[in-house]
Amino acid sequence: FSSRIAFPTMSRPELQAPADIFYGEDEARKYLHNSRMIQIQGTMAERALEMLCLPEGKPCLLLDVGCGTGLSGEVVEEDGHSWIGTDISLPMLNVALHERDVDGGLVHDDMGAGLHFRDGVFDGAISISAIQWLCNAEKSEHNPRKRLQAFFESLYKCLRRGA
Repeated sequence: FSSRIAFPTMSRPELQAPADIFYGEDEARKYLHNSRMIQIQGTMAERALEMLCLPEGKPCLLLDVGCGTGLSGEVVEEDGHSWIGTDISLPMLNVALHERDVDGGLVHDDMGAGLHFRDGVFDGAISISAIQWLCNAEKSEHNPRKRLQAFFESLYKCLRRGA
């Protein structure tokens, strides 16, 4: 007789497949229709905005790294700010553009290759459930340490001084 209880295990998405494959059309639709997922992402985005300590009443330009379907961008907009989002998943960006009709700018890019924006252009940055993907080597030429370094160095450069 065993007293152990078996619990179902959920594998972390980043351990299942590369982000550009995992976040295909089916997963993108979940972010469009799953009310629990929408609520969690919204709450996390609200908290990320609070942590930025942005000046009251002053609209800022924010970068949303791993913006997906634009859920966190909507929170940014509701708080009176503008945003540009970057994501590696075209299906997620297509949902943001065609089905959520977000107001933010969207860029298809791999954050591990570095962010490709002008120096000092953003007043702040948020990322909800995205940066952990850099810790995986999805291709033989991917080195997590180098990808993290490229990301954080480029993030630092595209943020304005004091951001």
